[in-house]
Amino acid sequence: MIEYPVSFVGLPIGNREDITRRALQVLEGVDCICCEDTRNTGMLLSHYGIKKPLLSLHEHNETARAPEVAARALAGERFAVVTDAGMPGVSDPGYRLIQELKRREVAFTVLPGPSAVVTALVGSGLPSDAFFFGGFLPVKSGKKGQVLQAALAASHTSIFYESPFRIVKTVKALAELDPTAPICVARELTKVFETYHRGSAAELAAAFEQHPPKGEMVLLIGGVNAPR
Repeated sequence: MIEYPVSFVGLPIGNREDITRRALQVLEGVDCICCEDTRNTGMLLSHYGIKKPLLSLHEHNETARAPEVAARALAGERFAVVTDAGMPGVSDPGYRLIQELKRREVAFTVLPGPSAVVTALVGSGLPSDAFFFGGFLPVKSGKKGQVLQAALAASHTSIFYESPFRIVKTVKALAELDPTAPICVARELTKVFETYHRGSAAELAAAFEQHPPKGEMVLLIGGVNAPR
């Protein structure tokens, strides 16, 4: 039985087998599934033999679609909200829908699931007692430089998502700011080619110059004032 009109469901970040039994039960029990990309979600559902109507909900249409979902939920439909990977609302669509549900007093719940942030943090070997997650790094070099400098000076580990097309340049920028800074680039988490690149900024900059990494990246920076 689905207890809430809307359930935000965390999905695997790579390995399909990381989905929870509760998540599957909710996906099987709702009337409709809101998803970032209907093709990606359709393949995951097909893998588990689930057939449900899919409604696209992504960064370009979330503001317009949120009132529709809220109204249908108030009328009695039950929805699951998912993204391509990880938790809806965390550097992914979902936040604006939550604001609309709150405004209309539509009850919702959140099902925990795999997290690239926490997985990368533990696997990095950097201090994990306190950390900061900054989402995607800025694209512009000036703003990015300010963010990286703050991370280097922090008393905790800082975690960011970064594009594989910019990771080499970003690590090089870190090496120029502090070549000895302990960093980690976690790549393709939970997938076949999962790799943790650990070392100083200078070491990783040199390695990436020779062999640029590919795939989805999480960048972790150990602050100079963080416990070692």
